Amino acid sequence: MALTMNDVDRFEAFRPRLEAVAYRLLGSASEAEDAVQETFLRWQGADPDLIEVPEAWLTKVLTNLCLNQLTSARARRETYVGQWLPEPLLAGDPMLGPADTAEQRESVSYAVLVLLERLAPKERAVYVLREAFDYPHREIADILDITEAASQQILHRAKKHVAEGRARSRTEIDDATARRIIDEFLAAAASGQTEPLVRLLTQDAVAIGDGGGKVPARARAFEGALAVAKFMRGLFKPSKAKRDLVGGSPTAYASTANGDPAVVVVVDGRVIGVMCLEVGADGIAAFRNQVNPDKLERATRRWAADDHGDPLLRVF
Repeated sequence: MALTMNDVDRFEAFRPRLEAVAYRLLGSASEAEDAVQETFLRWQGADPDLIEVPEAWLTKVLTNLCLNQLTSARARRETYVGQWLPEPLLAGDPMLGPADTAEQRESVSYAVLVLLERLAPKERAVYVLREAFDYPHREIADILDITEAASQQILHRAKKHVAEGRARSRTEIDDATARRIIDEFLAAAASGQTEPLVRLLTQDAVAIGDGGGKVPARARAFEGALAVAKFMRGLFKPSKAKRDLVGGSPTAYASTANGDPAVVVVVDGRVIGVMCLEVGADGIAAFRNQVNPDKLERATRRWAADDHGDPLLRVF
């Protein structure tokens, strides 16, 4: 049946929340948008007047679409070239969703999104719906067609897996501290020396890159402060070959992505890299660098729409 304008408006009112749920479930903004659009088509094919609680109905449809997507995504990622990392979301992106509680902020952090990839689809769904959106277990059980007790057990198991995968607890920092950390890191990276970088890192620091087979990125992570420092020193060393590769002279800006400090690298208004920093009490513990152009289209659109200040560094 044809939707009325009121029916469309009702759906659009829920769209931001649906996109935020789908992003946490899939780790991909583009796939989240597709899942929400498919949910709209299901809404269009239903009779909204017969749906008592539209938000619950839409969330159930969306979640199950995402579960199907996660199942097929696992097979695709087995053939993915190099490391697979989630699509980063820059500060202010509405797809980041609610950030009122520590649990909500933690659930969308880049480190946790990486860990969620290790969970079974249903574990991921229960974790996201409960931790990020505070759905009661009764509603989660209805969404996933399981019992309330099963929902509680799955959450316990999912939280245990996430906790085991974290080498350290997340340190929450404000924007000013994030900017200071980025300033110090870029100054050390541009110095051409290893020692200043080593001093900023934890001893077990790691650096991971996702080029998706389209941009050069090492297949395995760099591990240990010295190895990571040497990699960063080389990464920020100027060269004509690098400029030719990216099509210009990139500049680096301080920002945040998924709530954590981030270096955003831009060429002629196009975001070509987002380096997310995981910061612990003892220093920078991890760099997760997204350079796959397919996963930076939304970041480029967001970048063009925001005031991002002056660049901190001309990279190379």
